[in-house]
Amino acid sequence: MKKAHITCPYCHAPAQLRPASSIYGIHTKDHTAKLYVCSRYPTCDAYVQAHKATGLPMGTLADKSLRQKRMQAHRTFNQLWEKGFMRKQDAYAWLCVQLGIPEADAHIANFSEYRCDQVISLCKEFLNAQRKVKQNGSKQHHIDRRTAGPRRKQLGICPLDNCTSHFQNG
Repeated sequence: MKKAHITCPYCHAPAQLRPASSIYGIHTKDHTAKLYVCSRYPTCDAYVQAHKATGLPMGTLADKSLRQKRMQAHRTFNQLWEKGFMRKQDAYAWLCVQLGIPEADAHIANFSEYRCDQVISLCKEFLNAQRKVKQNGSKQHHIDRRTAGPRRKQLGICPLDNCTSHFQNG
């Protein structure tokens, strides 16, 4: 298992790889899980989960506010594929188009609060549009990777409805 050398973005102290139980105590769901935790914890409460297989961080260290925002972004985003509007990989492709970022950067565990707010807003807008479509008895949009890719944005074509309104500034 690799160990990354991470510096806390809040207090600039080094982060240490620790068992998740050192943070969650008896509420630890997975007793084999590890976290990168700011060495000044609990004064600085920044941490992030480590990948089980590699030991590398799953994202960037986050304080309580950012962790909560990332969880909210994940819950909202996951509805796109959990409710059957898109496959998971297509939802990520759609998100990349909407945010104007490469797929390699589409990892909510790396997002700032601002970027999480964008994800939440975009997903809610999509889900609300789907509710309206359903109420009107029209066909719902189902997105796939071929129509949601970055090339569509370059062409100025919205992956939702072949319009250009979503890309007026980009």
